[in-house]
Amino acid sequence: MNIKEIKEMINLMNENNLSELEIEKDDMRIRLKKTANGIEGFEGPVVLQQAAGSQGSKAPGANLAEEKNEIKTVEIKSPMVGTFYRAPNPEAAAYVETGATIEPGQVICIIEAMKLMNEIKSEIKGKILEILVDNAEPVEFGQPLFLIEPL
Repeated sequence: MNIKEIKEMINLMNENNLSELEIEKDDMRIRLKKTANGIEGFEGPVVLQQAAGSQGSKAPGANLAEEKNEIKTVEIKSPMVGTFYRAPNPEAAAYVETGATIEPGQVICIIEAMKLMNEIKSEIKGKILEILVDNAEPVEFGQPLFLIEPL
């Protein structure tokens, strides 16, 4: 079972308003359960697109110049619970820095879960606007890790 198949299962759950899905295929069994915070058991980067400061959240009389300077952003969220690392080891340079341009498939961080180092790769081309987590900090499933400006 690969990430694409898991994403298809999540879409199936969302389209049919399912709160839980369990599938057994070959010698692998996967159980996805939707909670108030998202879906447990998903093992891939979650990317959500949003417009920074959408008009619906603006107070009446908000600065018009601010609306013109809106930047479309993407959050790269943690696909699992674990420990966030910016570099492959303590002596190495970080995979990415604020302001860096990233490509699809580029490793942007590592999340350690149960003594396994999981490389997290970008799914989009963009510029890193902000790194939202400190090195060696615990992260939760669905927690935003990076704020990206798509290119």
